[in-house]
Amino acid sequence: MLDQSLGPATQPLDKKSRRKTRIGLVAGGLAAYWPQFPDLLPQLKESTEYVVKRFQGMDADVLDAGFVSDAQEAASAAERLRKADLDLIVIFLTTYLTSSMVLPIAQRTNTPVLLIDLQPTEAMDHVGFDTGKWLAYCGQCPVPEVGNVFRRAGIPFRSVSGHLRDENAWRRINSWISASHVRAALRHARHGLMGHLYPGMLDVSTDLTTVSTTFGSHVEVLEFDDLRVRVDQVSAKETEDRKELARQLFSLDGSVNDDDFSWGAKVSVGLDRLVDDFELDTLAYYHRGLGGEQHERLAAGMILGASLLTARGIPAAGEYELRTSIAQLASESIGAGGSFTEIQALNFRDGVVEMGHDGPAHLAVSAGQPLLRGLGVYHGKRGWGVSVEFDVKHGPVTTFGIGQERDGSYTFIASEGEVKPGPLLAIGNTTSRVDFGMDPGEWVDNWSQTGIGHHWALSVGHRAADFKAAADLLAMPFRQV
Repeated sequence: MLDQSLGPATQPLDKKSRRKTRIGLVAGGLAAYWPQFPDLLPQLKESTEYVVKRFQGMDADVLDAGFVSDAQEAASAAERLRKADLDLIVIFLTTYLTSSMVLPIAQRTNTPVLLIDLQPTEAMDHVGFDTGKWLAYCGQCPVPEVGNVFRRAGIPFRSVSGHLRDENAWRRINSWISASHVRAALRHARHGLMGHLYPGMLDVSTDLTTVSTTFGSHVEVLEFDDLRVRVDQVSAKETEDRKELARQLFSLDGSVNDDDFSWGAKVSVGLDRLVDDFELDTLAYYHRGLGGEQHERLAAGMILGASLLTARGIPAAGEYELRTSIAQLASESIGAGGSFTEIQALNFRDGVVEMGHDGPAHLAVSAGQPLLRGLGVYHGKRGWGVSVEFDVKHGPVTTFGIGQERDGSYTFIASEGEVKPGPLLAIGNTTSRVDFGMDPGEWVDNWSQTGIGHHWALSVGHRAADFKAAADLLAMPFRQV
């Protein structure tokens, strides 16, 4: 679901289709009011229709479980919601209702719950209102009650209070919807992990079991031979077709050797087959190799194909960075891109942190048409070939990564900044100059203290609130610099 407005570079590519995020919606009020105030329920149902339409306009499958008026109806709605395998349940408090109507939905569905209470307008007409009209504005009344009961039940509490056409409230609601996209993507993801750890990078080492126990994801452990046999089957025509696609997407620098370009294109086709055969949602990889043997050549030929996969919504990360490929998928799921990134240097004169990587890259975060550059050597890695180079589009960005703690648990970590124009290295890297609003050295110190690893995802836009909400839905800590 990459937002195509991020850039034109991904237009010729077929995006990966995934299970859509599923949102459950139920509204409610107190049955005792209906005979007392006959005009109240029709007004509340009219408000509910507006809320349902807003949710149906979002990028999600919405299950409307209807309007409940007592604990029995709430229990029936809970059963319907429980069967739907939802990623988030939204309960619209239209007026006062008892916490006994809300608790069963949260308990029985085993799904994160968001309470929203949106009164009809900004404020009541105090002179013209009677009790029945006031009660339409009383959705906030049960919020503390439900918060208390959730705390006593050990259930995370989330709420958004506002009025029906309060765009600030809907912005906060949309953050929770974005968070549900992250939960949905990670809960059903299949992560490919191919090759072996970059020697000595202790931070990159990840307990694979905790990926499944934390997110519900599956990690498929692959060999480079799984790629080798597929690359061997790629025809000359398929290689030429992939080169033509690359010419549409990239500018080719004069340093690109045609044999290396052909090899990268052939590996790219093989990567597509690998991803399809194992039904992968992400891929993290590394292989050291020796003396130009085939596995070394495969590893060196990955950047073009891995960048094309990333542009299609299948994030790829080098150097065996599984946690970063997961972070890239989280970023991808909310339409924010997510390009493989590390610190390159600090520019104290301009007050920016220079960051990027020699690939893979997310083409949609490029400021213009990306470049393919030929490299005779990859720094710190064996082999040679073509690499992706571009300037990240200027404007707001968020660095986002996943740290792993001493006890093995994960932490979402983010920092918001702005990419500024200025001089860049021309060495076959994705490059950005990020102003975080503080001394670059202080930012590096603060960022490093969070427990972030060597790499992270560079996301377009200020999305820390969305990642914070996603951490909440996944019952994970969140840290922001």
